[in-house]
Amino acid sequence: MPEFQTDFDPAYGRLVPVAAHIGRVTANNPSAFTFAGTNSYVAGRTGCFVVDPGPDDDAHLDALVAAIAGRPVEAILLTHTHRDHTGLVRRLAASTGAPIVGGGPHRASRPLRDGEAHRLEAAGDTDLAFDRILSDGEQLTLGGLPVAVVATPGHCANHLAFAVGEDGVLFSGDHVMGWSTSIVAPPDGAMRDYMASLERLLARDDRLYLPGHGGVIAAPKPFVRGLIGHRRMRETAIVKRLAEGDRTIPEIVAALYKTVDIRLHGAAGLSVLAHLEDLVARGVVACDGPPTLATTYTAA
Repeated sequence: MPEFQTDFDPAYGRLVPVAAHIGRVTANNPSAFTFAGTNSYVAGRTGCFVVDPGPDDDAHLDALVAAIAGRPVEAILLTHTHRDHTGLVRRLAASTGAPIVGGGPHRASRPLRDGEAHRLEAAGDTDLAFDRILSDGEQLTLGGLPVAVVATPGHCANHLAFAVGEDGVLFSGDHVMGWSTSIVAPPDGAMRDYMASLERLLARDDRLYLPGHGGVIAAPKPFVRGLIGHRRMRETAIVKRLAEGDRTIPEIVAALYKTVDIRLHGAAGLSVLAHLEDLVARGVVACDGPPTLATTYTAA
């Protein structure tokens, strides 16, 4: 199991140094899904760039402007297009003249199925226009620092991580966070993509993760191993519940998420669905139609 860290001081409104030439500013938008708030980062040796401007909030904009400290902003990088990361991007781009750069328009990991509602539609910033769309493996130089693009789909289809500098620092966005596992909720996210992206990060030699929420992750490899183990244990538990007679996602959630905040049970149901989609595709689980929240499932 990963060792989650929840003793995080968001230091709202202040620039907190977190790595060489990188500072963090945390927005005051705490919730069950954002933890203490969304982390924005200002990085650069000469000039600077901003990663994930965060929610549309006047105080947070003022804090970012203070952190930029008059330097030219060469780009605004987005790890993905959920609104708690992009809400401020238009205003920041307008005030700095910086281009908006990332993985492209918000898109789901798969099409909606017949009769299926897009329950996280409001979370996606579907109207955002990019000045530059990045591809996996691209190499940039921003703020005098090398930046490598690492595609990490799973939380959503256009999620990117960014390896910055020469010291093994990775902006991990919402793909890997120290306080909790990432939400993987179909059709926005896909469990198969998420697990493959974790394996990809495990093969890298990064020494420090800077996530979209919560504190730094100082030992990435064992933490990512823990996340993979956690998801495999959850998968095994779901198959066991089916073998013991559960047939629906609400039954599985009631059994497996007894100690989880009730506000997160909807997200838990979507996480179970993400696992079931993968299990059905692999032939481990059978179902009476396409995998949805309302489908009946059995162990194959």
